[in-house]
This record gives sequence, structure tokens and C-alpha cells, in this order.
Amino acid sequence: MKKSLFVASLASILLVGCASIAVTDDAIVKNTSMAIGLEKNAFTISDRENDGITTTYKVKTKAGENYSCYVTGVISMIGRNVSDAMCTEMGAGAKSSTKSNNSCNALLKAAGKCK
Repeated sequence: MKKSLFVASLASILLVGCASIAVTDDAIVKNTSMAIGLEKNAFTISDRENDGITTTYKVKTKAGENYSCYVTGVISMIGRNVSDAMCTEMGAGAKSSTKSNNSCNALLKAAGKCK
């Protein structure tokens, strides 16, 4: 009984890892490349911050676009596990209003969202 409790406790400890250890720079670059649809050499990563299992960071593309991104990561008995990158283009809210003018429909017109 005590042995199985010890094994279960040890397993739960091994399943938890902090992002500073679990999330490598290579994983960030690879997952960000997939998230924003650019080659790995088309952007730079900066301002990395690890908080628990979450790593947040900034991305700047060679085209001048800026993203705020995050991944989560843990180390378990089967190895490192890093989530897909979740990225939001900074300033995209201002751009989206001009895009809606190109795809204006009757409902958007009635709501006053386009002309």
C-alpha cells in the first residue's frame, strides 16, 4: 500500500515541470513558425518570460509585424511536451475594420460596421 502511494506521488511529481526547463528555444521557434505561417528565419523572438508552465514572448517578423505569443510546457515520464504556439498579431484590431469593408454583407451594413 505504502509502495503504491509512493509510486503514485512520484509519478505526479514527474508529470509537473516548469516552462523554463520544458520549453526550449528551438521548440518556441518551431511552434511559432507553424502558428504564424512563416519560415523560421523570417522572425525573431524576444522578451521571453516563464511563469509556471507558461512561456510568453514577443515575435517580430522581417516584414515588421508584431505578435504576442505563448506556449505551455511540461516534462513528464514520456519526455517534454510543449503546446502549439498561440499568437495574436498586435494592432490587428485596427486592421480588421478595413478588412470588413471588403467583405461587407447586409447584416454588417445593418449593424453599421461597414458602408
